[in-house]
Amino acid sequence: MTESRHRAAGPASERDSEQHWPTLDKDLGRMSLIESAALHTARPLVGVGISLVFIALVAAIVALAAGELQGTLMIAIAAAFAAYMALNIGANDVANNMGPAVGANALSMAGAIAIAALCETAGALLAGGEVVSTISDRIIAQGEIADSAHFVQAMMSAMLAAAVWINAATLLRAPVSTTHAVVGGVMGAGIAAAGFGTVNWPTMSAIAASWVVSPILGGVIAAAVLAFIKWKIMYVPDRIAAARIWLPVLIGVMAGAFACYLALKGLRQLLGIGLHQAALSGLAVGVLSWLIAIPLVRRRSRGMENRNASLKVLFRLPLVISAGLLSFAHGANDVANAVGPLGAIVKALQSREVAEQMTVIPYWVLMIGALGISCGLIFFGPRMIRLVGSQITKLNPMRAYCVALSAALTVILASWLGLPVSSTHIAVGGVFGVGFYREWYMARRARTEGATRATKLLPIEERQRRKLVRRSHLMTIIAAWLVTVPASALLSALCFLLITTLFG
Repeated sequence: MTESRHRAAGPASERDSEQHWPTLDKDLGRMSLIESAALHTARPLVGVGISLVFIALVAAIVALAAGELQGTLMIAIAAAFAAYMALNIGANDVANNMGPAVGANALSMAGAIAIAALCETAGALLAGGEVVSTISDRIIAQGEIADSAHFVQAMMSAMLAAAVWINAATLLRAPVSTTHAVVGGVMGAGIAAAGFGTVNWPTMSAIAASWVVSPILGGVIAAAVLAFIKWKIMYVPDRIAAARIWLPVLIGVMAGAFACYLALKGLRQLLGIGLHQAALSGLAVGVLSWLIAIPLVRRRSRGMENRNASLKVLFRLPLVISAGLLSFAHGANDVANAVGPLGAIVKALQSREVAEQMTVIPYWVLMIGALGISCGLIFFGPRMIRLVGSQITKLNPMRAYCVALSAALTVILASWLGLPVSSTHIAVGGVFGVGFYREWYMARRARTEGATRATKLLPIEERQRRKLVRRSHLMTIIAAWLVTVPASALLSALCFLLITTLFG
C-alpha cells in the first residue's frame, strides 16, 4: 500500500515540478526583458556622461596649456563651449552625409559611424586649418565692437546659443544647418552688444534666401539624376548592358563633382584656387575616373542577372565612397562652425584687439573640433542618421547615390551663381526631392497604364497613407529651418546679457 502511494505520488511530484519550471522560465525571461530595457534606457546616459567628461577635460587641458596668456579663464570656458558645439554638430549635421548610405543598406550603422568619424577628423585636421575668415567679418560690421572684452563675450554667447539650439533640434529630430545656427548666434550677440546697426543686413538677406534656394536646388538636382537613372538604366530591356555604359559615366561625374566640391568647400583657401581652377581640376579627375571605371564595372557586372537587385550591388561601392568624401568635406568646412569663434577669441585675447581680417585657427583648436564632432557622431548620431536615411522616404543605393551627387553638384552650381547655400539643406532637400519624384512618377505611371477601379476608389485616408514621403517630418524640418536663425539670435542675446552680468 505504501509503495503504491509513493508510486502514485512520484509522477504527481514530477508533474508539479514540470509545472513549476515553465513558470520560473517565464519569470527569468521577464527579468531579462527588464534588464534589456534598463540597458537601452541607460545607453543615452552613457553618452551624456562621456560628453560631460570630454567637455571638462577640454576646459582643464586648455586652462593648463594657456598658462601665461591673458584671459586664461575665458579661453577655458570658451573651449568648453566649443567642445559642446562640436558634439552637437556631430550629433546632428553628420547624419546628412551618412544617412542615405545607411538607409539604402549600403553601410551598417557601425560602418557608417566609423567611416564618418575617420573622414570628419581627417577633413578637420588636414583641410580645416587654413586661414579661416572670422564669422564676425561677414555678419557683424567691422569695428563696431571695438572693445575686445565685449567681442570675446559675444563670441562665447554665439557658440553657446548655437550649441543649445542644435541640441534642442536634435532632440526634436530635426536636421538643421549648423552654419545658420552660428550665424544667428553671432547676429544676436552683435545686436545685444552694439545694436542693430552692427549687423551686415545684406549678408543676412542672402543667408535667408539660402533657406529656400538650398533645398530646392538639392531636391531638383537629385530628382533629375534619379529620372536619368530610371530612363537610361533601370527601365530598359538589358539593365546590365546599360549599367556598363552609364555607370562609369555617373562615377566620372561623381568623382569630378567631388573633386571640385572638395576644392571649393574644404581646400579652397589651402590651395589658393578659384572656381575656374576647381572646375578644371574636377573635369580632369572626372575623365580619369570614367576611364578607370569602365573595366571595373564590366568586371564587377560579369554574370549578374538582369534585375534591379544587381543594380543595387553595382551602385553600392560608389555610394559608400561618396559618403566618405562628403564627410571629409564636411569636416574640412564645418569644423569652423564649432571652433571658428574660439579661434577669434584666442587671437583677440592674445593681441588685445578684435581680429579684423582673418583668424588662423591653432592646431589644438582644430583638435577640439575634430574630436568633438566624432564623439557627438558616435554617441548621438545614429538617431539622426536613421531619420535622414529611412524615416523621410525609402532609399536604395540608386536613390541615395542621387542625393550624394546632388549635394556636390548643388554646391558647385551655387558657387558659380554666387549664392550662399547650406550643405544640410541641400542633402535633406535631396532626400525629399527623390521621394517626391517617386510619388509623381508612380502617379503618372498609374495614370498611363490605367489604375484599377479599386485603386481609384480608395478613400482619402488610404491614399494619404500610401504617400512615399512622410509629411510630418517635412513640416517639422521646415519649421526648424525657419526658426534656426531667430531662435539662435534670441538665445545668444540672452546668453550675452547673462555673461556680461557674470563677468562684467
